[in-house]
Amino acid sequence: MYFLRRFALVVPLLVVISLASFLLVRLAPGGPFDRERKPASPEIERRLLARYHLDEPWWRQYLRFVGALGHGDLGVSLQYRNHTVNDVIAQALPVSASLGLLAFGFTMGIGLPLGFFAAARRGHWQDYAGSLSAILMVCIPAFVIAPVLIIVFAIRWRMFPVALWASPLHAVLPCVALGLYFSGRVARLLREAMLTAVKAEFITAARAQGLSETAVLLKHALPLALLPVVSYSGPLLADLLTGSFVIETIFQIPGLGAFFVNGSLNRDYTLVVGLVVVYAVLLILLNLAVDFIYVLLDPRVRYE
Repeated sequence: MYFLRRFALVVPLLVVISLASFLLVRLAPGGPFDRERKPASPEIERRLLARYHLDEPWWRQYLRFVGALGHGDLGVSLQYRNHTVNDVIAQALPVSASLGLLAFGFTMGIGLPLGFFAAARRGHWQDYAGSLSAILMVCIPAFVIAPVLIIVFAIRWRMFPVALWASPLHAVLPCVALGLYFSGRVARLLREAMLTAVKAEFITAARAQGLSETAVLLKHALPLALLPVVSYSGPLLADLLTGSFVIETIFQIPGLGAFFVNGSLNRDYTLVVGLVVVYAVLLILLNLAVDFIYVLLDPRVRYE
């Protein structure tokens, strides 16, 4: 019943999100046809507004958008005149999804071992080194890491391409720049969860049975400590799948983030609202998936 109620709330939630984004994007100064070029004549501008129904009241425009959305149509892009928003998403989403999945794998591949070994060696130099590394990852933003990676590994050492998205090598630097911050978050989260888990009574009982410390940590403490990481992985994966605006802009990756930034700057109303709806759907579905996986990992959890 819990998951059925959650699914029932998806549609009202999307209506609220789409309405908020629909209104906010229209409150921004300027319009979709205010470009840095010779302004069109009033007659041409009037015809353009009428063609895209922008001369109608906002509520009628929103009802028209909702009606099309019910059929899976997000409308026509105002900036990319020969493309619909569905075309733009179909082109950009696989790129952002590929970048996000690779960055997610990098995040877990670095963050989980770092957090585990820091907790396993609590009070030793490994713990201090791991904790310091995690703090540095969290404190240094991606827009600082990305240029440094480009200068060192692309320009000076010429190990990887500078930008674009054409081969597996093009994905290395963006994935590292995007995943380092989240690796630090995962490492710190797992370390704290591990230190809390080892205080549980069943961990004491497992040690009393003569199990080695490694076996106790891996077989008993780690599954319990992974639960907070699983909860965090839902919004994390949604964030990574939709791509990072900054990373995609720095590395000139043709993903959703780049289209969202360009659409916002050019007041492409339909494109911006369509991408917000896509982000919202991904976040809602991934959070539902995390709740379901949480129940599988911990049978004691019951949603009422």
